[in-house]
Amino acid sequence: MGKTVVITGAGVGLGRAIARRFASEGETCILLGRTLSKVQALAEELGDPHFAVECDVGDAQSVRAAFAKIAERHPKIDVLINNAAYYEPGKARDVSDEVIERIVRSNFIGPIYTCRAALAMMERGGFIINVSSESVKEPFVMLSLYQSTKMGMERFSEALLEEVKADGIRVCVVRAGPMTDGGEATSSSSQWEMDDAIKFYEENLKIGRNLGDDPISDATSVTDVFRMLLDLKPDFRVTHVNVGARHP
Repeated sequence: MGKTVVITGAGVGLGRAIARRFASEGETCILLGRTLSKVQALAEELGDPHFAVECDVGDAQSVRAAFAKIAERHPKIDVLINNAAYYEPGKARDVSDEVIERIVRSNFIGPIYTCRAALAMMERGGFIINVSSESVKEPFVMLSLYQSTKMGMERFSEALLEEVKADGIRVCVVRAGPMTDGGEATSSSSQWEMDDAIKFYEENLKIGRNLGDDPISDATSVTDVFRMLLDLKPDFRVTHVNVGARHP
């Protein structure tokens, strides 16, 4: 019998790729996203029993409402994948209040809200997978907010595991590198203004990081990692996975 999997940020990129794969392999996917039309379109593509729920993970009331809707059809869930994230380039001294709040709410506060809601619906054998970024390993110019929120989410994940492992629930962090989905960027970076993107690359070049040389993987390839995690034997756990692209 397939697992019931809740995926945040499911309307685009990696979240969508994970949903497509898991749906094709017999799991039931519950698709959460800020933009309802995107997750609804995916739900229609996948068909029953998969369904979409509007959810802004950075808003506590939105998360409560979303999980209440989920509970109407699935009182118990097996897996939560916290994939939703937001970033845009900018030095800390320059970014607006609105950007700071959105990054912190989407990347750090949001996973806390969704984990709290999901744990109330999980039994022994439940699994929480929090998607982080390989960028936390070293500083990037103009990504200080994104990196720090992702690192905070990682420490939260480690502490959360200590709280729930006696209940038989696993928690894993997946550091996912840069990727595309059918040739398109998988994250909010695809919404950057061209001037911002150019400045981001130029500023990092000054510190010796030529991002143009970095390999990029495809989101469908990265789904292998999530499949592996869901297929772990009950007596085995993985707490951290680093995923990076390579030139074939």
